[in-house]
Amino acid sequence: MVPLLLVLLLALILFGAGFAVKILWWVAVAVLILWLIGFVARPKGGSARWYRW
Repeated sequence: MVPLLLVLLLALILFGAGFAVKILWWVAVAVLILWLIGFVARPKGGSARWYRW
């Protein structure tokens, strides 16, 4: 009974990690798109950056 519970627990942990990684990939893609938009739409004078850091 204990090995079966351990296998089920491992499957739940791996499923949760996979879901979290998939969400993180979508967040990374969204941040990349926002960065590219900011890079393209920056002011046309000198070396002005649209971000502060």
